[in-house]
Amino acid sequence: MIYSDSGDWDRFAALWHEDGWMSATWFQAPAAEFVRARREGFERGVSIIHFLGAFTCDVAGDRAIAQTKMTISQRAPVDGALADVMCTGRFYDFFERRTGHWGMVRRQPIYEKDRIDFVDPGAAPALDQELLARFPEGYRHLGYLQTHVEYPVKESGMPGLKGPEVERLYAEGTAWLGGSEKPGRPG
Repeated sequence: MIYSDSGDWDRFAALWHEDGWMSATWFQAPAAEFVRARREGFERGVSIIHFLGAFTCDVAGDRAIAQTKMTISQRAPVDGALADVMCTGRFYDFFERRTGHWGMVRRQPIYEKDRIDFVDPGAAPALDQELLARFPEGYRHLGYLQTHVEYPVKESGMPGLKGPEVERLYAEGTAWLGGSEKPGRPG
């Protein structure tokens, strides 16, 4: 994500295999389309920054599953007041080595928890509780902010810290390392 945060689009695109898939709160599509969408947002001034932390990787032959602790930080106006959202979780990445090159085949964030802070706390509006409740606990505030900047935020099905979605993702990762044809059911 360093490459996308800094606008290094060629290097960001090179991380993915041609059939790579990206899932996020606001975007579920082929990686090439994600790179294009991130670039367009970056050029319009959309402020999304990622911090990457601890990392682990399980390798089985030419396949790997990597998990990286991450924080997504996004700044945007919410009801006329500038807000920052911090969303903490993990990137759960499916990798494959093809013709000697490791590349990402699928990236699925796991959304663990988030919060919203207003740059000027005195200007903080009351949050629309009905809108806030539409999103899962792990990215509730991120989804709220992204809705305010007109992103089509997915309201369910994304993995969080616990639950059937993350259990399914772990099973897909195990199957991937075991040789499954596809990296689960992205989307």
